Amino acid sequence: MKTKFLLLVQFILAFSLINAQVDTTTKKKHLNLVLGSDSNIVFSGTRIIPKSDTNEIRKIELSGYISTYYAYYSDLTDNGGLVQFPTMAARNKQFGLNLAQIGMEYSDKNVRGNIILHYGDIPESNWPKPFTLIQEAHAGVKLINKLWLDAGFFKSHIGLESTQPRENITSSMAILDFYEPYYFSGAKLTYELNSKITLQLNAFNGFNTYVENNNNKALGFSAIYDINDNISLTYNLLSCDETPDNIKTKHQRFYHNLYGTMQLKKWSIGFEANYGTQQNSLLADSTQTASVYSGLLVAKYQMIKKLAVYGRGEIFSDKNMILTNNLNLGNGIYGGTFGVEFKPAKTVALSAEYRVLQCDEFIFKEKGFTTNQRNDFILCLDLWF
Repeated sequence: MKTKFLLLVQFILAFSLINAQVDTTTKKKHLNLVLGSDSNIVFSGTRIIPKSDTNEIRKIELSGYISTYYAYYSDLTDNGGLVQFPTMAARNKQFGLNLAQIGMEYSDKNVRGNIILHYGDIPESNWPKPFTLIQEAHAGVKLINKLWLDAGFFKSHIGLESTQPRENITSSMAILDFYEPYYFSGAKLTYELNSKITLQLNAFNGFNTYVENNNNKALGFSAIYDINDNISLTYNLLSCDETPDNIKTKHQRFYHNLYGTMQLKKWSIGFEANYGTQQNSLLADSTQTASVYSGLLVAKYQMIKKLAVYGRGEIFSDKNMILTNNLNLGNGIYGGTFGVEFKPAKTVALSAEYRVLQCDEFIFKEKGFTTNQRNDFILCLDLWF
């Protein structure tokens, strides 16, 4: 795997340098090689669009990101060397690599494309083989003015929190976002209605899958409403049925996802609310529809230029185990997170975070006994360019 990753990285670098050299020798503004990214990212925000339209001609952007951590969990459950609910900081009582990624994006007036390769504990614990190295790989074409068609492998647009720690306020991912899709394979049709509203229709192979597992497709709708420069709302709907074709009883699922972000003078605030239903899934009566709900509220306060404090509250309830894959959480699981972030430079972040999870069932293990509470401590160092 390491050899494949290095070869792919070398290919991207070589391709970028070749194109950059063409621009230098011809002295024509047909190509721009850009190193760098938004250094003030708090949320990934409205993530339904792969990248906004641009009037620049043939622009290539190269980016990179490294996220490292040390984590301590009171829970001793062994999940194949990983902790329960592994996303960020997936290994207990050790230093680890969340993510090392490199990406290249191409954008033209009528064409765009993006490829991001990644390696580390996040893809190792959540991406399927043989696609572990691919975070995103998609191409797009403008069909008519403000209407784009993109197809390929996408990072999930559902949920406030991203799988990249730098795009979130916290260094950990809420339980509700752990059970939401991480990736999709399919196509997106995106239309910018006006400067405030963007609409999207989606067709994917399934709910958090690259390879189709039946003859059904996951269909979705997304909408962004940018109220102003500081407030944004995003709504996502995904409908799918992951039942194998040889099973007659169907389990049609409808998943509603709403999240919003707000930027004030010294405050960054976000919320997420989810509600899902699935046919023929009620444990007490398998002919009835079951439901799942969840939510979170997160905020960061910028104390001084380089120092901020943050907190998050979360709830996740899936009594009929629609999403938890037979892990019984009882009436639900609740959590509180508190942390501090220090940014010595615009593209470097160091955070220290404490989190407590309280479950309705005794799903965690400590020395000699089970418990319904887990205590986490995470140190995270991120660098991006």
